[in-house]
Amino acid sequence: ICFACIDKQEFRLAQMCGIQIVVQAEELEELINYYQNRGYFEELIQLLEAALGHERAHIGMFTELAILYSKYKPQKMREHLELFWSRVRKPKVLRACEQAHLWSELVFLYDKYEEFDNAILTMMSHPSEAWRENHFKDIISKVANIELYYKSIDFYLEFKPMLLNDLLLILSPRLDHTRAVNYFIKVKQLPLVKPYLRSVQNINNKAINEALNNLLIEEEDYQGVRNSIDAYDNFDNIALAQRLEKHELIEFRRIAAYLYKGSNRWKQAVELCKKDRLYKIIKDAKDSSDEE
Repeated sequence: ICFACIDKQEFRLAQMCGIQIVVQAEELEELINYYQNRGYFEELIQLLEAALGHERAHIGMFTELAILYSKYKPQKMREHLELFWSRVRKPKVLRACEQAHLWSELVFLYDKYEEFDNAILTMMSHPSEAWRENHFKDIISKVANIELYYKSIDFYLEFKPMLLNDLLLILSPRLDHTRAVNYFIKVKQLPLVKPYLRSVQNINNKAINEALNNLLIEEEDYQGVRNSIDAYDNFDNIALAQRLEKHELIEFRRIAAYLYKGSNRWKQAVELCKKDRLYKIIKDAKDSSDEE
């Protein structure tokens, strides 16, 4: 009877009959094919929408309606998934979203199904449609593959560089800071991530300390360098002293002498102080136990 009504284009009657058919899972596919083969997509969608409230509505109905939305009414897909994501067959609907290029909806499903790695990969592959700042930061902290941290850093450098420091704060608990610093040195982006370096310097990581000290030297912020080396001692003291003793600003040469003194390199400290007439350190050298 239902098929006869379809053939006669009596779609109101066909829907009345069809509701009794689609609630039977084994009959659903045949009825869907009958509508689709004749090009009656709108009427098929209306039938399934009307049947969702039936007490015998089953997972196949929610799934097939999602697939139809992805093909013919993509604007209705998001609302449908928000309401019924737990009542659709995951593989089929994920595939439908991908085939229809519904990237935002695909990310939504990956998030709901706790496939966080796939959600992040999709957002990075299709940022215009799928990337949302807060959503990305929420999901990235849940990924299993830590390599996605470094891919996301690269992605932000290209796509949203001014938001990179915010991302790094989210990543920092699981981030290999030495690897991250070396990467920023390689791509010549250390100045961009100075806020990140400051925010994590309290872990006293050598790469972080040296990177931040180098930035402060380039900025000629001698007080910043002094504060940094006093607070965080994990850096190559002698290498920094050798660099600073040649600096054109006397304040940096004083820091070099201070570093030599702290490393008991009294000879170098005194020679440097004589040039700049830093008599206090010379007096300290006299009081030291270093005979040379």
